[in-house]
Formats: sequence, structure tokens, C-alpha cells
Amino acid sequence: MDVVDGHPSGRLARVSAAEHALFVYGTLQFPEVLRELLGRCPDLAPAELAGWRAAALPGRVYPGLVQDGRATVRGVLLSGLTAGEWAVLDAFEDDEYDLRAVVFDGEPVGAGGSGSLRARPGNSGGTVCVPPGVVWTYVWTADAMSVEWRAEAFAAEHLSAFAVRCAGWRRTLDPSGCDS
Repeated sequence: MDVVDGHPSGRLARVSAAEHALFVYGTLQFPEVLRELLGRCPDLAPAELAGWRAAALPGRVYPGLVQDGRATVRGVLLSGLTAGEWAVLDAFEDDEYDLRAVVFDGEPVGAGGSGSLRARPGNSGGTVCVPPGVVWTYVWTADAMSVEWRAEAFAAEHLSAFAVRCAGWRRTLDPSGCDS
């Protein structure tokens, strides 16, 4: 984690761990992956982000979030992340991702673009309510494919091996720099 004068810098400089949720749409929506990276599974709430899609990326098993006014991407909101967990997830993301804020009601936030998050039915059949406000998400900034990334295909074909790779990657981090 980049720290300047005791405060996060780089992509995380604007994020307050206690106040902000993270919208994830790819591999980070799987509890198996989160447990390997964070040692636990944070609170998850199903959500959809309108105006964006999870694009397949050339030569990669994970997606990139790209703007598409006709699309809506399903994912989850991660909440209750500690500053150390934010740092681990930020280190995990490639340099081709940009951490941007989006607002639930569709209003743009700076360079974050527009989009909206809305509640959708949860696994138990009830509705998970997502309160209005700002959340953060990682937006892909490099070339992406025109086809959608499919979470179901990833789970069936790559999830187990990917979780093992995540565990190995996590062991390479300096624990004093990312855990708190």
C-alpha cells in the first residue's frame, strides 16, 4: 500500500475504508477468491451497475469493466472492508484498472462516469436493498473484447485453480504492508 504522511496514496487516496463499498463484477465476487486474498469473506450484497459491462479480456480469465450505455453488469457490493483489505485488493488489481467512484442514482462523479446501482433479488428470494450513495469500482482502461465475460463459465472452468493462484499471490505480499 502506498502511504504518504500516514494516509493512503495512489488509487486509494480518495477511499475511506469505513465509509465506502466496492462494487465487484468479476473474480472478486466469488467468496473462494476473497477468502484466499483477505482471509475472510466480507459482507456481500448483490447489485447491478447500469451503463457498464464485464468484458472478456484477451488471454485472461478475469474481466474488465467497460462503459456500455446499453448494458447492465451484475456483481456484488463488498462492504466492511478494512484499510488493509482495501490495500490487498488494490495491489491485486492490474495497473490497467482505474479505481473510480460511481453513484447509485446515475449521476456522474468526477471522471467516474455515470451508472446506477439497484437492488435485485438475493439468493434467498428476498430483495437486497442497496442504499443510495457512492461506491468504488475498478474500471478497465486497456483493450477489451466485444464479448461478455461469463461468471458461470469462469466458475465451472477456472475458479478452483484461480483461487489457488490467489493464495500463492497473497503469500508474496509483505504482511506488514497490507494487513491491518
